[in-house]
Amino acid sequence: MRNEDMQRLSVLVGQWRTTMRNAWFLEPAGLEVPGSATVEWLGDAFVVFRWTMEGDVGSATSEMVLVLGRSDARDAYTAMYHDERGVCRVFAMTFVDSQWVLSREDPDMFQRFIADVGSHRVAGRWEASDDHGATWRKDFDLIFERA
Repeated sequence: MRNEDMQRLSVLVGQWRTTMRNAWFLEPAGLEVPGSATVEWLGDAFVVFRWTMEGDVGSATSEMVLVLGRSDARDAYTAMYHDERGVCRVFAMTFVDSQWVLSREDPDMFQRFIADVGSHRVAGRWEASDDHGATWRKDFDLIFERA
């Protein structure tokens, strides 16, 4: 039986076209990187988010996996992240009304994803802080459009 709080994440389930843009680290400025995402249930307990960004000619494709779950005892969502570089991260997560937030406060960096969620579009941005949250920089915008 699916938990009511997890059921709220159903709006994310499906096939998505993605666009990463306004990334400070990409050249030339204004470059948009297309990709795709598949979001599906793993049983009734977890939502698995697989996101792939296309590489430029000669560069590798980036692949990320995000597993969304929940602790009833803590009344909190949790997201576990992994990518092709071998990076593993744990994010606290909120999903209230139409806003989805992932955040981590680790010794190496603070990081957050803030998104407005609709049935056919998720518009978000990734931000990072190297000074424990005193100041934030936008890393990139990330748009998901229902395929």
